Amino acid sequence: MLKKLVTKLLTVLTTMSVAVLTSPMVCAAQALPKGETSDKVIFAVGGMIAAGLSVGLGAFGAGLGIGTAANGACVAVGRNPGVQGKIMTTMLVGMAMAESCVIYALVISLVILYANPFTALITG
Repeated sequence: MLKKLVTKLLTVLTTMSVAVLTSPMVCAAQALPKGETSDKVIFAVGGMIAAGLSVGLGAFGAGLGIGTAANGACVAVGRNPGVQGKIMTTMLVGMAMAESCVIYALVISLVILYANPFTALITG
């Protein structure tokens, strides 16, 4: 039973990764004018993949951090309900700090997509 579950999970992950890695190439090829060199397409695809990974990994890490903070707060309130206010305040500050990492990742991905300093070197 576990082997079937792992096989299904690997199939889904492989399919998703193929879809994620090939769709930017199609979008980049359609976005560039006719007659462009392949270096420009590869650069555009690389930027799109880097931006997507930046936001995806940032959100994944923040999700883990927020989940851990909420778990710790629930356990602490369950053990000592009298200090719920202090625990909740500390938990919300920790969650805001974790969420700021996602916002930072979004800013980095937007810089990669729209204000990439290496664009002039590649596109000439």
